[in-house]
Amino acid sequence: MNLGLASDTLLSTTRAVRHRLDLTRPVPRALLEECVDLAVQAPTGRNRQRWHFVIVTDPARRAVLADLWRASAGVPDAHQPLPARDVRRAEVAPGVMDRVYTGVGHLHRHLHEVPAYVIPCVEGRTEGLSVTHQAGTWGSILPAAWSFMLAARERGLGTVWTTGNLPLEREFAEALGIPYAEVMQAAFIPVAYTVGTDFRPARRIPREQVLHWDGW
Repeated sequence: MNLGLASDTLLSTTRAVRHRLDLTRPVPRALLEECVDLAVQAPTGRNRQRWHFVIVTDPARRAVLADLWRASAGVPDAHQPLPARDVRRAEVAPGVMDRVYTGVGHLHRHLHEVPAYVIPCVEGRTEGLSVTHQAGTWGSILPAAWSFMLAARERGLGTVWTTGNLPLEREFAEALGIPYAEVMQAAFIPVAYTVGTDFRPARRIPREQVLHWDGW
């Protein structure tokens, strides 16, 4: 179903959906393919189009990946504490982070039930490379992945950007047949229909704290 959301609404209400993922309703392959078709209209450095999207819907394979995703939380340095300034920003409204943490817990418990996973990948690894090379590589996959999430939102699907695959990226690559030495995973995105569609803009810090004119 195409909701035909206005562009401002689409951009301001594409939320990280955890609690409200519908775990009972399969997502049609054709709908996911439509989202990929739109994703690859995103910009890519020097038009190299090194992007790849691994989509997993098989229940047995989802169960394996869900276990790996949960195990990654125990990897040393997987989750560093937020600096105080980031905590202040995150708590821009009372209870915001409580909802985030309970949502993460819900996803942790139910990830294997989510009907589809999307793992955006890009050819080329960035370890040890300059910032220029890193920016060019990440800039060639992240816009496409976000376009996928916007396209999903317009079609009544919820997504959430996670990096739970990256602490155990080699293990995820082995489970999915991704050539680790040549291809880098960018994220792990659960996808499902949403329970309701009444998503609202998020509370953010004031524009004055992030906008800089003609210099910092």
